[in-house]
Amino acid sequence: MPNKTPDISTNPALLLDNQLCFALYSASLAMTKLYKPLLDALELTYPQYLVMLVLWERDGLSVSALGERLYLDSGTLTPLLKRMEAAGWLVRQRSTEDERRVEVHLTTDGRKLKTKAASIPRCVVQASGYPVSDLMGLTQQVQTLRTRLTAPA
Repeated sequence: MPNKTPDISTNPALLLDNQLCFALYSASLAMTKLYKPLLDALELTYPQYLVMLVLWERDGLSVSALGERLYLDSGTLTPLLKRMEAAGWLVRQRSTEDERRVEVHLTTDGRKLKTKAASIPRCVVQASGYPVSDLMGLTQQVQTLRTRLTAPA
């Protein structure tokens, strides 16, 4: 009896264009490509921009709190922060209350980048062709999905 391979064209669940994971992945690639020239003008990489966004919201976070906020482990975050410190955008220093904790603080140059980056969200909205309200709704849906996928079973 010959081994018959199922015809995936009859199973829509196995079509690439029906995969949420691929839609999210390819949209992420497109978004990163959109951001690249905008961030190149600031001499920031996309991960560095994400760090700056968090620190512009709340300066002085611990490395671990920053990692939690960005879903990055310390092995990924520490070299990133070292490069950003060498660029003069932030400083890492031991906490005065708990020397085991390292805090991250913006420098004057790091705070100045916020003004330079202010036009980036508008450029992204314009490139998307969606109204801000639709993009905010989509963002909330993706955040809810992330929460559900990362919640303990």
